Order: sequence, then structure tokens, then C-alpha cells
Amino acid sequence: MNKLFTAIALGSVAFFAACNNDDPKPNNNNPGVIPVQTTSMTTVAMAGTSNLAVLAGSSVTNTGATNITGDLGLSPGTSVGGFPPGILVGTLRINDAIATQAKLDLTAAYNDAAGRTSTDIVTLSGNIGGLTLTPGLYKSTSSLAISSGDLTFDAKGNPDAIFIIQIASTLTTTSGRQVILSGGASAANIFWQVGTSATLGTTSVFKGTIMAMQSITLNTGASLTGKALARNGGVTMAGNTIVEQ
Repeated sequence: MNKLFTAIALGSVAFFAACNNDDPKPNNNNPGVIPVQTTSMTTVAMAGTSNLAVLAGSSVTNTGATNITGDLGLSPGTSVGGFPPGILVGTLRINDAIATQAKLDLTAAYNDAAGRTSTDIVTLSGNIGGLTLTPGLYKSTSSLAISSGDLTFDAKGNPDAIFIIQIASTLTTTSGRQVILSGGASAANIFWQVGTSATLGTTSVFKGTIMAMQSITLNTGASLTGKALARNGGVTMAGNTIVEQ
């Protein structure tokens, strides 16, 4: 009888341990509280991209009632589809002098962001949903995702505070997740350097300048305050709201 009770007890422990292992680990190896950095970052100069809400290398594709406030550029591609029904409150620039220069300036800005260093850089990994980031430089050696929680940028009362996030691979957000600004943080001062491609999930709310080496996809209803800048690939939209900042 004692052996039976022992077996049941051990089985219960194993069962609950397994259940706990199934729980999401929202921050992987990220610290629960992100250290405050003492090294301030200077802004990433956007130069010829300053008025662009969207810039792509190969193509721009839209379905649904996307609304873009800001210019839309394409270089060296030639295909822009979906306007209308999409609405562009700005200028469409396909391989003109401004789009061509903007692509060169995007390359310079991307390389600037990717090359930044700091003595107190903070390393991030996996899912960064639920974290609060203060001004400074952040680095991931793989992919980052905003899931199982929203991500907050806290400028600590400094409206000029700069945030730079270096990502070696992909950036993704899951459905409905948000990037939240607090403490005077501005979308214009958040720079996402993405080593491959970025995908914003359905109805997610995103802030900052996305500089992706390949493509950027905004799924249905996702919104962006900032810029969607794809160096080599395309930008795909589906009933989105994009406001250049």
C-alpha cells in the first residue's frame, strides 16, 4: 500500500511539473527588469527617407483599405499594387531621384544602426513581450518576438531619448500585441535594425522605424507609427494604418 501511495505521489509531481513546463516563458533568458544604461545613443540619421512612410526594394503590395500618411517609395523595383483601394496621403515615388537617394540613405542608416556599440549594451533574446526598455542599445544574436505581453519603451522623461535594437534575424509580433510609449518616448527615436525580415501580426500596434534587410509584412489591421523600410525585398500590406514619424 505504501508503494502505491508513493507511486501516486511521484506521478502527481511529474504531472504538475509537465504542466508547468507547458506554460509560456515570456522572456526566455531576458532579465525581468532591464538595466538602465548610462551610455546615451545619438540618433540614426535618416536623411533622404525623412518623409517616407514606406520604402521597398523589389515591390509594394496592398490589399484592403490601407491608409498611409507620408510618402511611398520604391527602388529599384517597379511594381506598386493596391492603391486604390489603399489611400496614400503623400507622394508615390517609383525609381525617381528621391526614391533612389532614399535607398542609398537607408543603406547608410541600416549600417549605422547595425554598427553601434556600447559598454553597457543589453542583450535580448526570444520573446520580449512584457518587458520595459529604457534608452540605449539592445542586441539580439537571433530573432526577437513580441508575444504573450506588450513591449514598453520608457524614455524616463527625456523626449529626445534614443532606442536602437539590433536584431540578427527576424522580428515578429503576434496578433493584437502592442508597442507602448511612456515617459516621453517618441516613435521617431526608436530604430529597429532587422537582419532578415519583419512581420507585424494581425491588429498589432507597432512604433518605430523598421529597417529590414529583406521584407516587411503588415498583416490585416496592423498599424505602424514610424517607417517601414525594406532594403532588398518588398513591403506587403493588408488594411493597415501607417503614419510616418
